[in-house]
Amino acid sequence: MTTTTDKPFPAAEPLTDDPFRYGWRLVPRPTPDNPRHMEQVPLTLEDVLHPEVGDFIVHSDRHETDRMYLTAVLRARLETSGIAIVLSDVRIAWDIPDLRAHGPDVMVIPGIRERQNWSTFEVAVEGARPALIIEITSPETRDNDLEIKVEHYARAGVTQYVIVDDMSRSGTRRLRLLDYRLMDGRYVMHPLDAEGRAHLIIADLWLGIEGDHVVCYDEQGVAFGDYATVVQQAAEERARARAAEEQARREAAARAQAEEQARREAAAREAEARARAEVEARLRALEEELRRLRGTE
Repeated sequence: MTTTTDKPFPAAEPLTDDPFRYGWRLVPRPTPDNPRHMEQVPLTLEDVLHPEVGDFIVHSDRHETDRMYLTAVLRARLETSGIAIVLSDVRIAWDIPDLRAHGPDVMVIPGIRERQNWSTFEVAVEGARPALIIEITSPETRDNDLEIKVEHYARAGVTQYVIVDDMSRSGTRRLRLLDYRLMDGRYVMHPLDAEGRAHLIIADLWLGIEGDHVVCYDEQGVAFGDYATVVQQAAEERARARAAEEQARREAAARAQAEEQARREAAAREAEARARAEVEARLRALEEELRRLRGTE
């Protein structure tokens, strides 16, 4: 059984009496009538901190919209250029024996060029770790992101940890940004810029808040569009990249064909020149032989 040095788990004040407020997992509980019976078991706050594959964790619609938006922006920014991969809602198993797995909302991992169909990204196996993690808090599980993960992600060596914190207990979202940077093995809060934005170092983007949602800005301060726009832009960028690759492939094939044709023509000219030289040599030999014969008559 794995031991852990995690801090004692804080008791979160329940917002509802619903036992499934955090989510659930299916656990095998055979019955006499059904040996394959699966029972729906409520998750605890600790389960949300250290999820298992297959857990269903409850999130709000706005939480999911922000998560998908950030994932799409960062993928468009980083994956097409091969800088890093961006994973969302994928479990990560650390290479620290007493640090259990987490399930970040968004993580950016340099050193990996292509995404695979991971359900768990294993740091020890892949030889890479996130340079950036973004968590979007939910009122029910906020303590996990604001307290425990600050310690855990620092121990895991994550260079930057940004929290999109929903400070409301219910109703309209009230968001703020927290930007932690790793220094000497621990996180130090980094101040936001004059616009209240956090600089996402690896992506060279600025993350800000507009009303009840997050927005990313480029170097010129131009905002990236909503999720649908970003997805469309990313698809268009991939289409342009594929078209450019296809055009380059066709041009390379045409060049190779032209070079092959030139090589064949050069070889034909060389063979023709050798044949002509051989004929001329034979003619000279015949002429010499005729002169010799005439001289002996």
